[in-house]
Amino acid sequence: MNVRIVRKDVKHINLKVKPSGEVILTVPTDSNERDIEYVLKKRAEWIDKKIAFFDAHRNVVEKEHVSGENFKYLGRNYRLKVIESKDEGVNLQRGYLQVFVKDTANYEKKQRLIKAWQTQKAKIHFQKAIEKYKLIVKQEIETVRIREMKTRWGSCNPSKGYINLNLKLIEKPTECIEYVVFHELAHLVHADHSTKFYNYLSLFMPDWEKRKDRLEKSNLFHPRM
Repeated sequence: MNVRIVRKDVKHINLKVKPSGEVILTVPTDSNERDIEYVLKKRAEWIDKKIAFFDAHRNVVEKEHVSGENFKYLGRNYRLKVIESKDEGVNLQRGYLQVFVKDTANYEKKQRLIKAWQTQKAKIHFQKAIEKYKLIVKQEIETVRIREMKTRWGSCNPSKGYINLNLKLIEKPTECIEYVVFHELAHLVHADHSTKFYNYLSLFMPDWEKRKDRLEKSNLFHPRM
C-alpha cells in the first residue's frame, strides 16, 4: 500500500485515497507511529475498497459499438453484432445483440439505436416491477420516468408521486430491478431512510440486502438511491 504521511497543524486525523491509488494520511504534528498504525489498520478495509473502485474505473474502456463487444441485458452477457441493413433496428438472437444499420461505421446512429432499444425494454420490465409492488405500497404513482443517471439508480418525490429510474438498470438481473423499484415506491410510504423505512423493506422484501449487494457488485460505479 502506497501511504503518504502528512504532518500538519490540525486537530483531527484525515484519511484520503486519490484516484491514482495513493493513500494520504494527514495527522497532527504530535502524532506517534502507534496512532498512525492504528488508523491505517482500522480503516484498511475501507482503503482497499476505494483503491479497488479507482482501479476498476481506470480499466473501463469506452464502448465503440463494434462487433464482438460485450453488452449486458437483464444480467446476462450478449455479444454485439453489427449488420449492414437498409432496415435499421436492434434485436436479440442466440446470444447476440444484433444492430441493423445502414452505415456500420456511424457510431452515433448505432448508439441511438441501442439506446432506443434499451429504453423500449426498460419500459416493459420496469413496469412489470411497478405493477407487482404498487399492490403493496397502495399509493398513487403520478409519473414514472426512465433517465440516464450517473449517481443514482432511482429517486422518488413522495409529495408529487414522481419516480425516476436509471436506464442502466435494464442491464441488471430482474431481482435487482425489483429491488430498486420497490425501494423507490417504498418512499411513497416512508419518505426518508428511517428505521421504519428499512423495516418496511424487510417486511415485504426480506432479501433486499442480498439484492442490493448483487446490484452494487455487478457495477463499476456506485449510484445511490
